[in-house]
Amino acid sequence: MISRRVTHRMADGIRVPGTWRHVFIRNGDYFLSDLFIYADGLIDCWGLVTLEEFEEKLRSGWVATELPDGARASGHELAAWRFGEPRTWHTPELLLAEVRDTIDELNGRPDSTDRCLEAVDAFLADRTEDKRAAVRDAYLAIPSTRRRYALGDMDLKDWPLQVLAAGPGGLVEGLSEPVGQEDYDEAISYFEERAEWLAERPLRVPADGPETPLAPAIHLYESFPLTPAEDPGTRGLRNGYQAPVTVEGTTYPTVTHAYWALATDVPSARAAIARAPHSTAARELAAEAGLRPDFEHVRTAVMARLLRAKFTQHPDLARILLDTADATLVYDDMHSAFWGDNGGRGRNWTGRLLELVRSELRA
Repeated sequence: MISRRVTHRMADGIRVPGTWRHVFIRNGDYFLSDLFIYADGLIDCWGLVTLEEFEEKLRSGWVATELPDGARASGHELAAWRFGEPRTWHTPELLLAEVRDTIDELNGRPDSTDRCLEAVDAFLADRTEDKRAAVRDAYLAIPSTRRRYALGDMDLKDWPLQVLAAGPGGLVEGLSEPVGQEDYDEAISYFEERAEWLAERPLRVPADGPETPLAPAIHLYESFPLTPAEDPGTRGLRNGYQAPVTVEGTTYPTVTHAYWALATDVPSARAAIARAPHSTAARELAAEAGLRPDFEHVRTAVMARLLRAKFTQHPDLARILLDTADATLVYDDMHSAFWGDNGGRGRNWTGRLLELVRSELRA
């Protein structure tokens, strides 16, 4: 289950959501470690592997589901111990099934529990023995560690599912007697009432649109030189692209020039920055002059203002920005982890502000 164990990794500038759980790795001794599971199907168990490779590690015992009595174990910089009469809850097949379910959850796809409940709905609509058998198969496909949570009912657990899956005369775990007709009818009533409750429950629909972008993310890589072009593509969205920006009566060759000019309050330095041959020189001139004392606190407002000016003064570049639809814009900046994403290590504020200005242009 994903629960609150939320994590992610960056792949080519794209954030891949994930979750994690505890696991034992057998590498000579046994090591308590974290198993990271990602939405793209890759799994980190002391190295990224595919789902098929993960299954091989399970079968080989590298990811351990059997813990021998007396075997040595440790948790990194935490403790070391030997197992004494250990009990484990998983087999390789069970852990693999849980991981498959987790990948489905991370992608918003139906997992084994969802498929079982869909089979129940199909049975309620057409109460044949074949449909009930499909419920049984779907129920047994849920990892046994998850079955009691399938209905979200902490009083009855999965009892109604067990009874429906077994059918009259069938056997239910924990009972010596076969399922009676009365118990079966109660299970049917339970699911009928549950279906009515779900049908009447208000749908939880986002009030103002989808929570995640529909368009794939766009990575705005560092690119040199950024000279004017008839069709620059997304290179035209870079701050260093040569698209003159006029601010407070002064025209600067690029947004980067204007940014560093406004970073200092020395008039002569601003004039020199406006004439600087490239953005690197502009940054160096600002550093020599010294930054405004408050610049750390106003820099996002300055950048937002400059990006608005750029795309207002250059409709052709505004069209390129609008053509990115609602994509996440991942901006790299080798000089700043504040402005750039930089492989997931930065804050990507340029990308965020580009998305803001895009929304304003569309409005």
